[in-house]
Amino acid sequence: MQTEQLDLGGIPALVWGPPGDGAVVAVHGNLSHKADTPIQLLAEAASARALQVLSFDLPGHGGRKDEPAPCRIQVCVPELRAVMGYAKKRWAHVGLFACSLGACFSLAAYADEPLEQALFLSPVLDMRRLIENMMGWFGITQERLCRERAIETPTGETLYWDYYCYVKEHPVRRWDTPTSILCGGRDELCEPDVTARFARQYGCRLLTRPEAGHYFHTPKELEALQQWLTASL
Repeated sequence: MQTEQLDLGGIPALVWGPPGDGAVVAVHGNLSHKADTPIQLLAEAASARALQVLSFDLPGHGGRKDEPAPCRIQVCVPELRAVMGYAKKRWAHVGLFACSLGACFSLAAYADEPLEQALFLSPVLDMRRLIENMMGWFGITQERLCRERAIETPTGETLYWDYYCYVKEHPVRRWDTPTSILCGGRDELCEPDVTARFARQYGCRLLTRPEAGHYFHTPKELEALQQWLTASL
């Protein structure tokens, strides 16, 4: 597929598909990048609707793997807003696709944006609960995290005290964008009850694939993702 490489103030980005007056801003998840498989599938589905896709690398991912800036919400929210600012200047109609951690960042960055629609794949919708779950899995108390400020877990992920404080102080309070969600019934990171509660609260369309976990990666799961994208755009 036709792609255009961009540098948005130091943020590597790609525009997928032939020119049009509408686009979907794609925010990838943890351990992903701007050209990962879900975004490729999104670009194919969007192109069939005469839409382009604007994807970009979060700090520490893709073309930014060697950057010192951490991939934390305090750093990423301003970047997401900068990318959206570019998108609104270039396209008359802008939507959103966000995967996993990218959905958490998007909820914080775009609550006041008049977006056409949003598509969330395996979204992290309650970061506070996820962090507290991780603390419980590894026997880390709030007191210890406060004292040490940063603790690396056995999975390689690092828990940060300032990150935890931020998400406690900034819960999701508003989301007006028409939203469709695809998640797995066996999601080990984002509990299905959290996703279902968010969908009820904000009137989202929710599709759960019972056999899938957090990461949609098997041929059957990717086929389901492709069908969902085609039907939802």
